[in-house]
Amino acid sequence: MTETVAIVVGVVLLVLVCLLLGWLAVRRVRLMRGGGVDLCLRRRFAVTDWHFGVGRYRGDEFAWYRLTSFRVGPTAAIDRTRVEIVDRRAPRPEESFAIPYATAVLRCRDHGEDVELAMSDDVLTGFLAWLEATPPGRTGYRQAS
Repeated sequence: MTETVAIVVGVVLLVLVCLLLGWLAVRRVRLMRGGGVDLCLRRRFAVTDWHFGVGRYRGDEFAWYRLTSFRVGPTAAIDRTRVEIVDRRAPRPEESFAIPYATAVLRCRDHGEDVELAMSDDVLTGFLAWLEATPPGRTGYRQAS
């Protein structure tokens, strides 16, 4: 009897894990199909705090979705009209394991909060073009002095 219960519990747990992994896979595919880009983000500035995710441009907002999150909405959002690029640098050698495909790291300030974005060259080009493409009459992004 206890063996049967253990088998049933094991099968139920296996099905739940498969469903959760399936949800994450479908979510990533949907985000990428809608014009998403791969990049890493961190808010706390320790080497191990990088998180993989998908970024999407939504008008004046850059929405970032953490790859391993079950959250439906974005994990972080950057407002194009208020963002400042504080620093741009190459990834440090000790960060290479955490952000393997990144060639540039941008430190941005939005609403007084600093975030770092690690991205490849093509994603960087698109991100900077999006920042500079503010419609006429609006204030664009500010380069911190």
